Amino acid sequence: MEIRRDLYLNKIISYMWNGQIKVITGIRRCGKSYLLTRIFKDYLLQSGVAGDHILFYALDLAKDIRYRNPLELAKAVRDVVDGSSDRFYLFVDEIQMSDEVPNPYNPDGKPITFYDALNDLQSLPNLDIYVTGSNSHMLSSDILTEFRGRSDEIRMHPLSFSEYYAAVGGDKAEAFEEYAFYGGMPLILSRPDETAKRDYLKSLFSEVYLRDIVERKKIKREDVLSAVSDLLCSSVGSLTNPTNIANALNSKRRLAGEDTVAANTVTSYIAHLTDAYLFEECRRFDVKGKDYFDYPNKYYCDDLGLRNARIGFRPQEMTHIMENILYNDLRIRGCSVDIGIVYGNEKNKSGQTVRVAREIDFVAAKGGKKTYIQSAYALETDDKAAAENRPLALTGDSFPKIIVRHDIRKRWYDENGVLNIGVMDFLLDETLI
Repeated sequence: MEIRRDLYLNKIISYMWNGQIKVITGIRRCGKSYLLTRIFKDYLLQSGVAGDHILFYALDLAKDIRYRNPLELAKAVRDVVDGSSDRFYLFVDEIQMSDEVPNPYNPDGKPITFYDALNDLQSLPNLDIYVTGSNSHMLSSDILTEFRGRSDEIRMHPLSFSEYYAAVGGDKAEAFEEYAFYGGMPLILSRPDETAKRDYLKSLFSEVYLRDIVERKKIKREDVLSAVSDLLCSSVGSLTNPTNIANALNSKRRLAGEDTVAANTVTSYIAHLTDAYLFEECRRFDVKGKDYFDYPNKYYCDDLGLRNARIGFRPQEMTHIMENILYNDLRIRGCSVDIGIVYGNEKNKSGQTVRVAREIDFVAAKGGKKTYIQSAYALETDDKAAAENRPLALTGDSFPKIIVRHDIRKRWYDENGVLNIGVMDFLLDETLI
């Protein structure tokens, strides 16, 4: 089964020979290595690049173990590229496996790392550099610091519904149900049955992602990290903050006679989970005041299958699942996404006019353009429809407004110019945003 990742391939192509180091980041097992060493390599070969001009080092394999030494890697590449008039491409896969080694000229000084090797190789004018790294060892914050403005980050996600459906085909509704349940980790498509899919996702979350965070960050309270991840999975699409999470944890821990957890510990663990790309924080934004609120915010899981596996695949409200899918899709499309807060004057039960805050699920911004999006699983009554439309009418601008629904198939515009569209139609139409 062929899985196309054209969005990321086109982005890589647009960055070719721009003088920057191209760094492909994202949650582990989302397809970074496949993108670089299969899809992009095939593109280069079909474009006439000679195979021996694509230098490939897989640092997780025994055959390339010597190149975990960054000095050996830099020397090997320079021996081929330096002094040649030909153009070369360097692929380094799983660069987080690189070792730190003593500086041979100053053994007591700062050790040599792969950042030093790549910054050195970047000076070669006939070399274009691409690297992948597992996010738990090589985070974007590290990259931005160490490469000092000399890198382009290509953030990769699990399969979007559009990519997923292009691979599986068939009935769209059935494909959407499978996607909402098992998510878009590419290897899910090769698992033979439901048991294998569930076991794979459960193992990924606990044995790969959480274990990586524990080892990298030297976590002492593994039970707390696990509990925080469980609560974030259970509360996708709901407003929360570290204090609320700490309170929820502590109420259970007191009953069990266990030590309580401080809110700052929860804050730190949430940061580790978001740095590892397991979750993303979506902040609330005052649409007219142009300012962010501190708390509460929402957290969305980068893959619904992982989230569902973590909570035992128990039944959950489809409203939150659909909201998470839409958030991920907007991020895949390259949008920055906030929760919009707007204010309007309304009468309370006593007949008094009061100022009321209303929420717009997503304010998606891209290329200077904003789009307001409401996620509505079903609008069975006029009252529910009015509730979804009310915040959109309070924005005070003419940017596009969309209500994404699960209960309709054909799109239509209402009298206020708001587009009502089915969720599958929205996810498969890449021209909307």
